[in-house]
Amino acid sequence: MAKRDYYEVLGVAKSASADEIKKAYRKKAIEFHPDKNPGDMVAEEKFKEAAEAYDVLSDPQKRQRYDQFGHAGVGGASQGGFGGGMSMDDIFSQFGDIFGGHFGGFGGFSGFGGSRSGRRVNRGSDLRVKVKLTLKEIATGVEKKIKVKKFVACRECNGSGAEDANSTRACDTCHGSGVVTRVTNTFLGQMQTQSTCPTCNGEGKLTTKKCSHCSGEGVVKDEEVITINIPAGVAEGMQLSMGGKGNAARHGGVNGDLLILVEEERHPELIRDENDLLYNLLLSFPQAAMGGTVEVPTIDGKAKLKIEPGTQPGKVLRLRNKGLPSVNSYGTGDLLVNVSIYVPETLFSSDKELLKKLEDSPNIQPNKSMKDKIFNKFRSMFD
Repeated sequence: MAKRDYYEVLGVAKSASADEIKKAYRKKAIEFHPDKNPGDMVAEEKFKEAAEAYDVLSDPQKRQRYDQFGHAGVGGASQGGFGGGMSMDDIFSQFGDIFGGHFGGFGGFSGFGGSRSGRRVNRGSDLRVKVKLTLKEIATGVEKKIKVKKFVACRECNGSGAEDANSTRACDTCHGSGVVTRVTNTFLGQMQTQSTCPTCNGEGKLTTKKCSHCSGEGVVKDEEVITINIPAGVAEGMQLSMGGKGNAARHGGVNGDLLILVEEERHPELIRDENDLLYNLLLSFPQAAMGGTVEVPTIDGKAKLKIEPGTQPGKVLRLRNKGLPSVNSYGTGDLLVNVSIYVPETLFSSDKELLKKLEDSPNIQPNKSMKDKIFNKFRSMFD
C-alpha cells in the first residue's frame, strides 16, 4: 500500500513554516497517542504515520529531498524496501522534547520523553555509503548487496553490556526511572521539574560487571552484508535510507540508519536530461539528403530510426517512452535524437571531383526560399 503524502498526513500546506509543521504534529500526536487510545491499532498506526511525516518535514534537508523526489528520496518508497517505518521507541526517543521533555508527557499522558518508562534510549549513528549505478540499472531498478563495516550488538551479552542477567541493577538515584524530580519553591508556589538522571545517564540501570567481549559497551565492530533494493528512476545525488541498518546503539538502544547516496555511471553514447535521454546522431551528407534507416542506441540495445529525405542538421527526432521512468511513477521519458551532419576534413581528388559535380547541380544550391527559411531560424535564436 502506497504511503500518504506527508503534508496531507499532518494537514498542512506545502508552504507551511517549521512552526506550523511542529504545531500540526503535536495536535496529531495528542489525538492518536496510544495512552489516549489503548488497544486501538488504527490510532497507533496513525500516531506512527504522523511521527514519520514530522521526522521528514521538520528536517530541512529531508524536506527538500521529499519535495523533489517524493517518498523515494527519503527512504519511503512504497516499493524497493526503503524506510522500514518507525517503532514506538524511535518516536518516544526522538520527539519527546517537542512536548517539553519529561513534564509528565503531554496533556496528562504518560511516557512521551525518551521511552514509555521515561528512560533514555540510546541511538546508534547513521552510516553513509555510495552506490554507483548504470543507466540500465536506473531504468529497471536493481538489487545490490554491499558489505558494510559497522557497530553491531555484542552477541555475548545481546547488546546489554553486562556479563550476565545478574550483573545489572536499578539505579539507586532514579530507582530505574531514568529521571530525577526536583521541587523548588518560587513566589508562584512549588514547581516540579524533571531531568535526566546524572548517575545512569537516563538509562535507569547500572552495570555491576561488564561484558568482557565488548568491555560493557554492548556493541562491537563487525561486517554485515546488506541487501539494498533501489527503485527505478533514481538520479545522481539522490539519497535513500534504510531504517535500522546503521550502527547499533550502546546498551541495546535504537539502531541508526543506512544512508545510500546514488551515483550514476556515464553512458558511452547517451546523456541523461532528467527523465529524457539524449543522443547525437551523426549523418553523412548523402544520408541526410536521400534519407534511409539507421540504428540508434537505447538502454535496452538498438532501435531503428527512419530518416526522411532532406533532413536538416539540428533537427530533433523523438522516440517516445525510450527514456527513464519517473521515480514517483509519473511516466517515462523519451529518447531525443539530435541530427548532425558530418563534413569531412580531408578529401581525395576523386571525392573533390564528385563534389564539384554536385555543386554545379541546381538542386544542390540553396534557393532564395531556403536561404530565407534558414536565416529566419537563425534570427529567432536571438529574438
